[in-house]
Amino acid sequence: MRLRSLGASMVGKGLFRFVPVASFFCGVIWDALTLGVRVKVLDFWRLGGVLGLAAILAFVLARRDYRGTAPPDSQNTAASRWERFLWQFPYPALQFCFGSLYSALFILYAKSSSHFTAGIGAAVLGALLVANEFWGARYGSRYSLIWAFFAFCASLLMNFALPFAAGSLNPIWFYLSTAVGVGLAHLLRLCSPGRPGRIVPAWAVGLALMGAWRLDMVAPVPLVTRDVAIGQEFVKAGSDYRLRVEPAAPWQIWRDWAATLHVPDQGQIYAVSAVFSPRGVTAALEHRWERQDESGSWRRVGGSRFTLVGGREQGFRGYSYVTNPAPGAWRLVVATQDGRTVATTDFEVVRGTPARSQERRY
Repeated sequence: MRLRSLGASMVGKGLFRFVPVASFFCGVIWDALTLGVRVKVLDFWRLGGVLGLAAILAFVLARRDYRGTAPPDSQNTAASRWERFLWQFPYPALQFCFGSLYSALFILYAKSSSHFTAGIGAAVLGALLVANEFWGARYGSRYSLIWAFFAFCASLLMNFALPFAAGSLNPIWFYLSTAVGVGLAHLLRLCSPGRPGRIVPAWAVGLALMGAWRLDMVAPVPLVTRDVAIGQEFVKAGSDYRLRVEPAAPWQIWRDWAATLHVPDQGQIYAVSAVFSPRGVTAALEHRWERQDESGSWRRVGGSRFTLVGGREQGFRGYSYVTNPAPGAWRLVVATQDGRTVATTDFEVVRGTPARSQERRY
């Protein structure tokens, strides 16, 4: 069943036309400032509350449609205006809930997306965040869209929350959390009066997420890359890590160190990575050193494995090195030992001595 188009069309009238725009900018700015710096239990409770509110609003709309409730008459009285306000409220409120979830999840996944394919996944979230501002009026008449969006938000939230609660990044938690997210959407539809819309799109969303996971398009949350650097003359003194790097050109404001490393014969290059994980979460990570051969393919030439222990604000540190690297294109891949990419850093090795360098501490 579908709600009357009158109810949905009233969303864009009066003061409500400014709510989505204000919510969009305020929500994104707030989430950018407060999320992703570190993942906290309070974040999950807050987002879970927003998801619960979206479920209540979807239920209210379904019940209104099932009962055939007509919109209030348009009379210029205080009581009539209040009734129209209450009638209109669920539409922008549901749009606000989905927008808040998309905004927060986009920030969280973007912070965790430090390689190209995961960046594509984060970009999809960003596109849905913008699309929500245009599709909001359809939430009152397209219940299949509501169930699909709810399943998507619930699955991504569970992808963060369950590994966090279990203290493990085992892939089984991703599949289980995705199934839980879609299952919540299915349960919401079953409990809604009249069971409007179709649930098949929601399950399709779950399958698409699992496919994206297999293609390494979903960041290995809740890991967040704090820093990755390649340099020479590495020193570990107690809890202090020191690495000398060649500074980037002044115009490369997005880089902290140069993409071209000057390495003498029989020299060594070191990699230091800092990856944040919430307290209680451990993960088996590795550094993979890869070099591009004449055919353009990447060949692994070295690596190191270590176990990340969560809770350090600046990120858990790992390091590795390669002796006498051949000139050419190189990259360092920081990944989980089961193959999930955390971060990728490309650089070039040339023979020579650095003209200048600076020390970095971790």
